Amino acid sequence: MKYTWWVFQAGMMLVSIFFLIFGFDLMIGSYTLKDPFSFIMTFFSASFIILISLALAISFLIKMVRVYRQLNNDKQQP
Repeated sequence: MKYTWWVFQAGMMLVSIFFLIFGFDLMIGSYTLKDPFSFIMTFFSASFIILISLALAISFLIKMVRVYRQLNNDKQQP
């Protein structure tokens, strides 16, 4: 397996974790808003950001684990 694939997957994992943290920060910040409409829109957009970034982080993690297990199985077979 090429090393660039691992670097790309790790980089995308870090980007999705960044957006996950950004979503939580945005959600916490939405509670300081005075306008109810702004609160609702910010809260739901933060929830959407968290949902997408968490789904992407899980998918990148599953891909990395599957490839790692496949590489280990290939090394153990004679």
